[in-house]
Amino acid sequence: MTATAPPEAPPEVDLGGEARSRRTDKGFTGLVTLAGLTVLIVLGLILVTTSVQAWPAIAEGPIQFLTGSTWDPNDELFGTLPFLYGTLVTSLIAMIVAVPVSIGIALFITEVAHRRSRKYIVTVVDLLATVPSVVFGLVGSIVLIPWVTPLYQWWAGVVAPVPGLNAIFDETNTGRNYFTAGLILAVMCIPIITSISREVFATVPEIDKQGAYALGATRWEMITGAILPHSFGGLVGASMLGLGRAMGETIAVALVIGGSLGINANLFAPGNTMAAVIAQQWGESSGLHTDALIGIGVVLFAITVLINFLARIVVQRAELQMKGARS
Repeated sequence: MTATAPPEAPPEVDLGGEARSRRTDKGFTGLVTLAGLTVLIVLGLILVTTSVQAWPAIAEGPIQFLTGSTWDPNDELFGTLPFLYGTLVTSLIAMIVAVPVSIGIALFITEVAHRRSRKYIVTVVDLLATVPSVVFGLVGSIVLIPWVTPLYQWWAGVVAPVPGLNAIFDETNTGRNYFTAGLILAVMCIPIITSISREVFATVPEIDKQGAYALGATRWEMITGAILPHSFGGLVGASMLGLGRAMGETIAVALVIGGSLGINANLFAPGNTMAAVIAQQWGESSGLHTDALIGIGVVLFAITVLINFLARIVVQRAELQMKGARS
């Protein structure tokens, strides 16, 4: 008879190593949670500190502060409606120009451009995002304004007989106006929106594109039927980041918008924005005037948060509708 070998002992379990792994996981979870909460804490501190500082000016008349059209620091009259109007108008112009151009550039990079040339185009777009805002303002003031002023005058003459348009594009003797500021903001927003849109388009599954081609779709039909619906949420997010850049831009707008304190329906008329007026008047402000300028910053912060909240609702509803249509 042959002797059987004794059974091997089971491997020892390193209970200490497992406990260390659990502690490491808990520590990592706590660390990233703290990092996430830091953003909310910082935003909360900004809102609280600025609101407390601005309260003396806002408390004089909250409704008047938001809807008043008179800004006279000497008489302590602070109505921010002209600046709110200018911010919304210039930002709207910027978005109308920048969003289609940015999406077109992103589609060209991802779907049309040769693979070898893509990296050069991406580099140029990314470099455009690094240009300081004051440089855009100087280029707009020195180069763009002398060039576009005759165009403004020509267009005002063309639409003069058209009711409605003649009020929006009225005669002008200067290129420092809402429209020029909107064009400068559009150029500044294009790199941001383009970069994010390009990354969003890159996430579209290749099988969706090939499936569209297999069904006989042209490139345009593939883009409108496969790429854009899949990328809708990301495109809205990219546009919102660009809008935030447009609404918060200061120096470039201050150099080209004209600095008027009134409200004018004419896009070729000078105006002002909330961010620009803070930069223009901060150095000479004191007391209640300083509090009012901080109050403008609080209102701008609140508007930005509200716009992003509404955009998120729009994206969620659109995605639900798309899912329902697909099902």
